[in-house]
Parts: sequence; C-alpha cells; structure tokens
Amino acid sequence: MARPFFTPIRLLRSSTWFLYLATGLPLASNWAAARLNAQGYSSRVLVLWSACYLIFGLVYWLLTRRLGSRRYLALKLLGLTVVTCMSLAVGWYSHSGLAAMLMMIDVVVLPWLLPLPLAVAWMVLQNLAFVPVFASFPDYSSVGIIKIMMQVLLYLAMSTLALITSIIASQQAEEREHQRQLNSELRATRALLAESSRIAERIRIARELHDLVGHHLTALTLNLEVASHLAAEPAAGHVRKAQSMAKHLLADVREVVSEMRQDDALDLTQALRDLVEGVPALTVHLELPPRFAVEDPRRAQVVLRCVQEIVTNAVKHARASQLWLRFERAAGNELHLVARDDGRGAVHLTPGNGLSGMRERLAEFHGRLEVATGYHRGFVLEAWLPLAPEVGFAAEPEHAPLSEPEHARQA
Repeated sequence: MARPFFTPIRLLRSSTWFLYLATGLPLASNWAAARLNAQGYSSRVLVLWSACYLIFGLVYWLLTRRLGSRRYLALKLLGLTVVTCMSLAVGWYSHSGLAAMLMMIDVVVLPWLLPLPLAVAWMVLQNLAFVPVFASFPDYSSVGIIKIMMQVLLYLAMSTLALITSIIASQQAEEREHQRQLNSELRATRALLAESSRIAERIRIARELHDLVGHHLTALTLNLEVASHLAAEPAAGHVRKAQSMAKHLLADVREVVSEMRQDDALDLTQALRDLVEGVPALTVHLELPPRFAVEDPRRAQVVLRCVQEIVTNAVKHARASQLWLRFERAAGNELHLVARDDGRGAVHLTPGNGLSGMRERLAEFHGRLEVATGYHRGFVLEAWLPLAPEVGFAAEPEHAPLSEPEHARQA
C-alpha cells in the first residue's frame, strides 16, 4: 500500500525549512553587511552570524531526519540545546528579530522530543532568554524593559502558534500509526479467514466426493462384480474390464479425498506479511519456511498476536530501526520464533503487559518465552510453541527444507 506523499511530518518539515531559508536571505544580500557597518561592527561579526546560522541548519537537519523517533533521545536533547543557543547567537550578532524566527523552527521540534509540559516550559524559557539579548541591541538602549517584554511576548505568541501546529501534526501522526496498526491487523485477520474458508471448502468438497461419488462407485463396482459372474462370454470380458476401471476410479477418488483432507493447515505467510507491512521507522526482515502453515487455528492466532506485540515493542520501547523475525521447527515438534532488533536495549528488563500477555498465550499451550537484552545491545526474544502430535506444520515438498528462508521482507 503506497504511502501518501504529503504527510503531516513532511509538510511540517518542509515549512520549517522554508522559514529557515527565509531567515538566511539577509546573509545572501548586502543588508546584513550594511546594517553591521552602520552600527560600527567589523566583518568578524558577520562571519560569526553566518557560522551560527549554518550550525543551526545542520543540527536541525540531524534532529528532523527521523522526526517522531525517540531513538538517541539524549543526543537529540543535546541538539535541541545547540539549536536554541545558535538562534540566540544569531539574534546577538545580527541585532535583529531573526532569532525569533529561528526559535519558531526550534519550537516545532519540541512536541516530538519532550512531554507537553516540558515543551511549553522550554518554549517560555528560551523566549525569556531574549530579554538580555534585546537589551544589548543599540536600537533598544533607549527603551524600557516594558517595551522589551512586549516584544518578547509578541514572539512568544508566534512560538505558541508554531507549538500548537506541531502538536496537531504529532497527534495526526500518532492517529495515522494507530490506523495503520488496525489496518494491518484487519488484513492479517482477513488473510486468516480466507485461509479458513479455503480449508472449509476443500473439506466440504472432499466430503461430497467421499459420500456421493465414492458411494456410487462402490455400488457400481459391486454390481459389475455380480454381472461378471452372470454374463456369458464375450460380454463377461467387457464387464470385467469395466469393473477394473471402476475400481481404479474409486481408488483415485479416495486418493484425492485423502490429499484434500491432508492439506487443511492455515497458511500464515500472507497474514504475517500484512502484519509487518508499512511499519514507520522500522525495517522488518521476515524469514519463513517455504510454506509456513499451522493446522491448529488457535495456535495460528497465538503466532500472529506474538508477532504483533514484538513489532509494537520494537518501535515504542526498543526504538529500533531494524527487526529480524525467524520462524523454524525445533526439536520435539515445536514452533521456534527468534526475534531480535538493533534497539537501545535495557540494563534491567521489567516485563510489561505485552510480554506478560505473550507468556500467558504461550503458556496456554505449554510454550515458553525467553528475553535477553543489554544496554545498547537490542532485544533478543525467543518463543517456543509446542504443536500437538496430530497438529504441526503442513506437509512440505521434499525438495524444500524447512530451514530455507522464504524471503526477507522489508516494511
């Protein structure tokens, strides 16, 4: 499913870059040099102004490369501090309100990195930092603190508008992600239902072949047996030939019915593909057997729910960018799932509702779950789901070993 080009994040980033380029127009013209010369400042101030402006743009680009991701949060907070200081420095060296325009760009990032109360506090404090900057301007030397505060409040109001716009974009992005998750679950469930319908139809056809065609062929074979004893030559030879053909046809029907009843496993390949498709800021590598099918519908549901929880944890908690999922058959007729990511990991793991729910689902079928992690080592999760003696993977072609990966899919 193709993603829309004009997403809230993309629009927000594009508008802030337009504002950033607009604030650099004085540096691209003679206005900046003429203004500084009129106030008696050397060209060194212009160089510092330009350097702070470029540093602001570079750090802001790094901050917004993956806007919405909480990975490397400490470094991003450091970058946020740098762009705030650079915007103040631009105001200090330019002796203008260009710094307020840069701070509006700075404010746009706040809701994506900080909780709302901290974002508001950061916005207010950085605007209050304008007071000593404005007080140093030659143009403001004759005005009182009241007029300076009025100017700061004006810029604060503009920053508030930028903050509210960014909050709305952030909420829309969250809603889009929630909708994507619901759509993925719906597609996975639909694929599972389609498989169930296919299996039910095969079983119905097999039952009809066995009960109707098989019954009539059996009766035909018996009647031809009687006729072969009553008919005289050469008609008896033709009757025996017809009897042999009827027996072969009955054997073929029984073989077809047996094959149709054996292929009654739920193929989870498409359901898993739908579940991991389109996850933002995460690349999912899915490694499956040549035909990944489980005969028990309840166990199939457990597999899908575990994968769904693993993907959610990789995005929200591990803050990973890569996720590998591998399914294979373990000893003792068990389904073995190995999931690992490149997230931040944890020193001490405290299982939440998601991991507890996975353990409960697996324990219902005497399965188990193991999680290994470390600081900046990502998460490695292994799950074993026992399959009943009469239940297991669907029969696979002899030339396709189970351990051979079907594909590595990126979402």
